[in-house]
Amino acid sequence: MEKRYQQLQPEERLTIASQHLQGSSIRAMARMLGRSPATVSRELARNCGPDRYASVPAQALSVARRVAGRRPAKLDPQGVTWRIVLTLLDWKWSPQQISGTLKRMHPNDSSQRVSHETIYTAIYARPYGELRRQLVACLRHHRSDRMPRSRGTDRRGQIPDMVSIHVRPPEVDDRVMPGHWEGDFIKGANNASSVGVLVERSSRLVLLARMDDATAASALAGFSAKLNSIAAPLRQSFTYDQGKEMACHQELAAATGVKVYFCDPHSPWQRGTCENTNGLLRQYLPKGTDLSVYSQDDLDGIADSLNSRPRATHAFHSPFEVFATMLALASQPDNSVH
Repeated sequence: MEKRYQQLQPEERLTIASQHLQGSSIRAMARMLGRSPATVSRELARNCGPDRYASVPAQALSVARRVAGRRPAKLDPQGVTWRIVLTLLDWKWSPQQISGTLKRMHPNDSSQRVSHETIYTAIYARPYGELRRQLVACLRHHRSDRMPRSRGTDRRGQIPDMVSIHVRPPEVDDRVMPGHWEGDFIKGANNASSVGVLVERSSRLVLLARMDDATAASALAGFSAKLNSIAAPLRQSFTYDQGKEMACHQELAAATGVKVYFCDPHSPWQRGTCENTNGLLRQYLPKGTDLSVYSQDDLDGIADSLNSRPRATHAFHSPFEVFATMLALASQPDNSVH
């Protein structure tokens, strides 16, 4: 079995002090302790006082050297960087977004940057208490376990005249051209309230629509209003699952000019951007709460907060920045989106 070196313990230093006072040789002390003579020799050379070797001062000198040899923590609770991290966590930024933004702001100063793992460590290394609970509550996922989605038989019936995602143009999959959207409903307590979610696949821009209920009529009105608020070149297609709230998809296509495509049953990865966005939105709209209390202005504010957060997929630029660039390009006659 491989031997591992262990620092001298206080009781060993007490033995060294006693034997040194009696005039024992270094090798004799080493045999008594089961240590290398070099270990005892270094101990006497490093920690011997001006008159003699004493165990308590020797232990204090050893501890002081070890503390001095440690690199200072980048996220010192008294430091400026930690206060910046706390502020951005309170803004609902993820550790990865914070880390990427600090790196972008201070490309040549490593002392002003921290990795996302350092931020997680600083949060979870804190002792249990109210402050730790508040910090963990700022993180996107509060639980360590994820509940599996049911993969039972589809009992929702079929939507007439659906167009499959498999005939959707390939540039939608590649995210090359802007203006292609994914949609979904997120439900409130007991499925009694809901909010419509729209996400642009290239920029990840989010739009939220207040719904009076989860009916097809509400989905048609809410999604139509939000899509029509976007410039026509940037509303090309709309991809949804096979929820019955999209029974009026033909009317939605006629009202907005988008082409509507439907995913396969039980295939959330076919709308991965929207699924990921739903997870982000649960920071603002927790599961089990009544979503009907949010006005459209409230939902617009939540969308603005999410759209202003930096995203790793955009080199830590925000969806607002990316969408603004797309809109400027689409407004130029020579770069119109078809």
